[in-house]
Amino acid sequence: MAPIDPYQVLGIAPEASGEEIRAAYLRKIREHPPERDAETFERVRDAYAELRDPRERTRRRLFGEDPLQPLTNLLDGRTPLRRFAGPKAWLAALHEK
Repeated sequence: MAPIDPYQVLGIAPEASGEEIRAAYLRKIREHPPERDAETFERVRDAYAELRDPRERTRRRLFGEDPLQPLTNLLDGRTPLRRFAGPKAWLAALHEK
């Protein structure tokens, strides 16, 4: 299942400011109250929780949806990610290839 883009859920552009994100969140919450549409309400709440932190927005802008994607591509999905706990493990994985 593909991850849901929080920007699409809130109906805003990725360049939106913190104020625009909050305004979109409040607008969507009014449109989809939990009593009528619990599933959409949860998606909107989760999207806002992800985007309200400026550091998280910056990380998302720099690394995309999945920050571990470069490592996953490197390993071709053969090695479980939990094996890699620190920088030494990352270097070992690079030298195994």
